This record gives sequence, structure tokens and C-alpha cells, in this order.
Amino acid sequence: MFKYWYDHQTNQVKWLDELSDEYRLECGVRQGGLTSPTLFNLYVNGLIDGLSNIGVGCSIDGCCINSISYADDMVLLSPSVAALRKMIGVCEKYAKVHGLLYNEQKSELMVFQARGRKLGDVAPVLLNAVTLQRVKEFKYLGHVVTEDLKDDRDIERERRAMAVRCNMLARRFAGCSLGVKITLFKAFCQTLYTCNLWVGYTQRAINALRVQYNNAFRVLVGLPRCCSASAMFAHARTDAFHAVLRRRIASLMFRTRGSANTILSVLTQKLDSPLMRHWVQTQVCVAGASKGGKYLS
Repeated sequence: MFKYWYDHQTNQVKWLDELSDEYRLECGVRQGGLTSPTLFNLYVNGLIDGLSNIGVGCSIDGCCINSISYADDMVLLSPSVAALRKMIGVCEKYAKVHGLLYNEQKSELMVFQARGRKLGDVAPVLLNAVTLQRVKEFKYLGHVVTEDLKDDRDIERERRAMAVRCNMLARRFAGCSLGVKITLFKAFCQTLYTCNLWVGYTQRAINALRVQYNNAFRVLVGLPRCCSASAMFAHARTDAFHAVLRRRIASLMFRTRGSANTILSVLTQKLDSPLMRHWVQTQVCVAGASKGGKYLS
């Protein structure tokens, strides 16, 4: 059934009220189709297995973690240039056999700093005979990753995005009731995308995002800048900035620790890992209170 379906599908482009001539689509799955994710997983699973079985790349506690994939976005992890070249060779062979095309212009190379040591010259790495450009940062699934493993750039990304969303809400929904505005704020400004992955950041960066969060609420509901942040959130029955962080971190922590995925199990079962240490410290330090009733953080 699937073979007949894909062998006989045709496409047209609609512009205003005009339709183009029909044409065939020779590769790819149907965008938005219910079966498309499963079909693509079956198609690319052989490549992931091949990378896992070559015995090179990064590993944690004996678990091979040399590739991370989400749909067609793939990251290769390697402790050396030689191992990375070998993994790219596996990808090139799989692509040749299965009709897969890589975009060399969108593929980049980043070298992480090891214990503060920054490598200057690195041997070139090629994909389909094209030298990959070395970058200091790149965005993977919307999260900004930098060579120094700091999260300040990603926090700044979220701060800018929140400012845009807040201005849009304040402009379009100025005439709505207070209850509607609070609901919109919770939906659009409390997401803090990938905030549960932030581990290494400066206090300046996180404070800038907190101030943006507080000001966004003030602007949306029409409060003066000098009003107390804790009082306005308590009155509106809305989580303050650090409460949102704790919720997001706790949610991801419980979901990953209960996952059957081997990579997630390795990362979250190690209590001495930076990620788990930060998660636990965030919950204990921020939620704890002294005898005087003041928060410790």
C-alpha cells in the first residue's frame, strides 16, 4: 500500500487561485502525514545503528553517545578529528546507498574547549569533499550551543524572544480583561524554552532575563515599573521567575529519570554529573528557607 501510494503521488503549487502543472516528488515523506515520522525513522535507523556499532566517538560509562538525532537534524560527537572523519565516512556511504543528500553549507564543525584549553589550529574535516566551516556557536533545535559550554548566549536568545512576545501581546490585547492578559502571559512568557538545560551561566545573564520577565508582566497588565515583583505575582496567582525555573527543571528531571532511553539514563543516573548536580542544587537551595522565613537564594 505504501509503495503504491508513494509511487503514484503527484504535487502542485498553488499561488492565489492558480495551480501549477503536476509534478512528481521522487524522494522524501509526505509533510504532515501521520505515517511520515515512523517511515522516516525506519529509513534513517540503519545509519544510527551503523554509527553506534563502529566503536568510535564519545562514550559515558561504556554507553556509546557519538550521535544525537532529531528527525533529519544530526549531531556527531567525537573526542578526536580522526574518529569524526570515520563517522562522517559512515554517513557518506549510507547516503550513497540510500539516496540521502547532505547540505554541506548547513553542516558546521565546532571544537569544545577542554578544561579551559582552546585549540587554535584543527585539521580540516570534509563532508562530500567540502571542508566544514568551524564555528564558535551554533543553534541546535533552537538551543544555542557554544564552544565554551556556557549558556549566556542562549539565555540572551530567550530574553530577546520574550521581549518580542511581550510587545506583541501588549499591542494586540491591550483592551482585554486582566484575567485574559494573565492567561496570555502564562502561555507566551512562561515557556522559557530549554531553561532546564542551563547549567553554566553568569548571574548577570540570568538576572537580565529575570528583569525582562518581570517587566513583561508589568507592561502587559499595566503596572508601574517601581511596583514589587513578588507582590504583583502573588496578587495575580502567577509563578515568579525562579518558580517557573524550578517547575521546568523538576519536570524534565522526573521525565528523563523515568525514561527507558539508554542515553538519558546514563546522563541522569550519574548524581555527580554537572546537569544532575545543578538540578538538585536548584531545587534544594531555592526552595529551602531559613528560620527567619527568608529564602536562602
